[in-house]
Amino acid sequence: MKLLVYGAGALGTFYAARLHEAGHDVSLLARGKRLTDLREHGVRLAEGTSPDIRRIPVPVVEKPAGAYDLILVIVRTHQVDEVLRTLVHVEGDVLFLLNWAAGPEPLGAAIGPERVLLGFPASGGTLDGDVLRYRPTNLVTRRIAMAVGEPDGRTTPRVERVVEMFRAAGLPARTEPRVDAYLKTHAAVEVPLGQASNAAGGPESLAGDPGAVRAMIRHMRRNLAALPTPPVPRAVAAVRTLPEGVLIAVLRRFLRSPTATNGFVYATPAATAELQRMAEQVTASRRGAAL
Repeated sequence: MKLLVYGAGALGTFYAARLHEAGHDVSLLARGKRLTDLREHGVRLAEGTSPDIRRIPVPVVEKPAGAYDLILVIVRTHQVDEVLRTLVHVEGDVLFLLNWAAGPEPLGAAIGPERVLLGFPASGGTLDGDVLRYRPTNLVTRRIAMAVGEPDGRTTPRVERVVEMFRAAGLPARTEPRVDAYLKTHAAVEVPLGQASNAAGGPESLAGDPGAVRAMIRHMRRNLAALPTPPVPRAVAAVRTLPEGVLIAVLRRFLRSPTATNGFVYATPAATAELQRMAEQVTASRRGAAL
């Protein structure tokens, strides 16, 4: 397949490298210093903290050109408007793999609803200078697959092709018929978590303040109650049904875990801007549900 990966952060870089190694015709779109680094050094990968670095010669571009079988948009929520403007006249289906609680309508209005696929990524890593340090593959990461689906819930041949493409490249993926609800559920929980973490000075500090954790839980519950459909996955409904005291204890333990302390970064300018855009989308969704 001829692919464009739009966004050269940690996830976009990782997916572009894996898909390139799987034999696809991949171009990775980057800007600024990241573009310069990639042109000079190529994609550089290391597993975890390993000193062994692999160089993957993924072609790098500054802007889309021509037509593609599939465009993967892997950017922050607040960057989507700019991306949409650049894709209006570029041919190809578009899979949005990102935080997005506004539904498929604004995406389809910009580029055509027939082109839109929605999804949420699972695998990841961090950029250490120009080296992507990706998470080691283990039983846990293999069991957490990215969700991909049609906005209307159908299981179509193109969704099946995309899922198989990822799987063949060693990237766990699955079809999700309720992908819009999945994204809205994620945002309903993620926004209060990010806001409370930033206000406290990080996940570990938040864990030390039971009152702040309680307020965060109540914010999550309001968001989940306003969803137009039941939460996806269904396990998230436990946030609404578990006794508050039990949930506080569970979340305080989670916030002190390496998953939270090492994996959740909200306080950077880019992450803060994304969180603000997600919060606006969640608020708009709650208002719409109340009408």
